[in-house]
Amino acid sequence: MANEKKQTGKKAASAASKVLRDGRTSNNSKSAGGSALSQADKKSNKTTGTKAAEKASKVLQSDDTGKKSKKTAASALAQKKASKNRV
Repeated sequence: MANEKKQTGKKAASAASKVLRDGRTSNNSKSAGGSALSQADKKSNKTTGTKAAEKASKVLQSDDTGKKSKKTAASALAQKKASKNRV
């Protein structure tokens, strides 16, 4: 697999910004939004951490989560580095 640098796109970054500003959004959604937004800068070498990835996964699995939160969580998860221990 190529060592491809991924970053949050403009639409996902906009959704993340809205998620972070919305007072009704869960802490899991805000964590995923913060992770995705921190990776929107082209110069950033950041990746999604394990805890943020776990929260993003919960957001995607929830039936009560809105589209913007799910888009943000998906962006954050897409930027998670693969574990070295995986087979």
